[in-house]
Amino acid sequence: MGRTGGRKRCRNGVKMNKIAVLIPCYNEEKTIAKVVADAKAALPEAVIYVYNNNSTDKTAELAARAGAVVRNEYMQGKGNVIRRMFREVEADCYVMVDGDDTYPMEYAAEMVDKVLNHNADMVVGDRLSSTYFTENKRPFHNMGNSLVRGSINRLFGCDIKDIMTGYRAFSYGFVKTFPVLSKGFEIETEMTIHAVSNNMQIENVIVDYRDRPEGSESKLNTYSDGIKVLGTIGKLYKDYKPLGFFTLLAVFLAAISIIFFIPVLVDFIKTGMVEKFPTLFVCGFVMLAAIQSFFSGLILSNMALKNRRDFEFRLNMIQRRKEYDDVD
Repeated sequence: MGRTGGRKRCRNGVKMNKIAVLIPCYNEEKTIAKVVADAKAALPEAVIYVYNNNSTDKTAELAARAGAVVRNEYMQGKGNVIRRMFREVEADCYVMVDGDDTYPMEYAAEMVDKVLNHNADMVVGDRLSSTYFTENKRPFHNMGNSLVRGSINRLFGCDIKDIMTGYRAFSYGFVKTFPVLSKGFEIETEMTIHAVSNNMQIENVIVDYRDRPEGSESKLNTYSDGIKVLGTIGKLYKDYKPLGFFTLLAVFLAAISIIFFIPVLVDFIKTGMVEKFPTLFVCGFVMLAAIQSFFSGLILSNMALKNRRDFEFRLNMIQRRKEYDDVD
C-alpha cells in the first residue's frame, strides 16, 4: 500500500487511526481470537476494535487477550453495534469483518488500498462470485442472497455483486455521513443502497468464503431477518426513489380502477344506464388516489433531490475538516 499506518491527532483531541478494523461480535468465543490474530497479521499497522454485543460467553475476554481494543454496545442488534462503531472510531480507512472466521483476512490489504489510494468510498468483499454457494450449507441463505442482490440491482439500476456481505472497507467520508437506521442484519442492505443512491464510488474485491467452524452458530434467521431485509429494500426505495415508487403505486391503483370500470362502461353502452353506481364511485375514488400518488411522487422526488444536495454539502464539509486535521 502506498500510505503507511500509525495514528495522528484529530482537532477534537481524539486519536485518529490510519486503519481501523471493526469486528462486531455476539457469542463468537470459538473464533474471535483467530480473527483478531489474522487481522493483526494482515494489517499490522491497524488498530483492531472488537465491539461486544451482550455476549454471554468469553468473546470479550478472548478478544482482549488477543490484542484487540474491546468496547461494548448494550443495545442488541448488528445495526446498533455498527452505529456505535462508526460514531466512536476515527480512521482514514475502516475494515469491517464478522467475528465468525468466515472471511479470510488476506484480502484486507487490497481493500484498504482501494480506499486509501483509489478514492473508493466502499469496497465490497464479494463472496457470491467465489466460494459462497459451495461453502454455505444453508440453501435458503443462498436463495435469499440472490433475491436481495437481484432486487436492489433492478430497483436502483446498479450492479453490486454481493449485498449481504459482512466484509467491507469504508472511507472516512462514508462512515461519518452514513445515517444508521437499521437495528439488525438489514444494515448491509442499508449501507449498499446509501452508497448507490448518493453516487459514491463502490469497488469490488472477490474474496473466498468458508462456512462457520463446527460448533459456531449463525445469528441470522433466514426467514424473519430475510423479511426484514426485503422490507428495508422497499422502504429505502420509497425514500431514495420516490417517483419510481409512487408511479408504480399509481399504475397499480389505476389498473384496478380501470378493470372494475370496464363492466360498468359495457353495461352503459348496451343499455344506456348505469346500474352499478357504488362500483362507479369506488372506481372514481381509486383513480383519484392514483393521480394523487403520482403527484406525491413528483413532490417527494424534488425533496429527495434537495436531500442529495444537502448530503453533498455535508460530505464536502467533512472532507475539508479531515484535510484540516491532516495538516494540523
